[in-house]
Amino acid sequence: MAQQRKLGRPTDQRRAMLRNLTTSFLENGRIETTTTRAKEVKRMAEKMITLGKRNTLHTKRQALSYITKREVVSKLFDEIAPKYAERNGGYTRIIKVGPRRGDAAEVSVLELV
Repeated sequence: MAQQRKLGRPTDQRRAMLRNLTTSFLENGRIETTTTRAKEVKRMAEKMITLGKRNTLHTKRQALSYITKREVVSKLFDEIAPKYAERNGGYTRIIKVGPRRGDAAEVSVLELV
């Protein structure tokens, strides 16, 4: 099993942060965040899109248990997932932007391909 990054937070805060980032990423199609966070969000977003491709009641409920907004889940199943029907993974890309001004953290843009 793949090792999960801890991102300097307790488990509950880390899970909540990743759920929120994944939700806003699927809602907007792109987010700008630190590179390590982007890599973690990419893992979950790809899993959610793969769930969306199956499009059953069970997969909708699984997506709803992770994504925090109902509208985003319906967008995932109606718009995003059908777009990638012929593609086997690799739905997102990470583009490195450079260091952040305040703390020099490496910033990246995560976007749908």
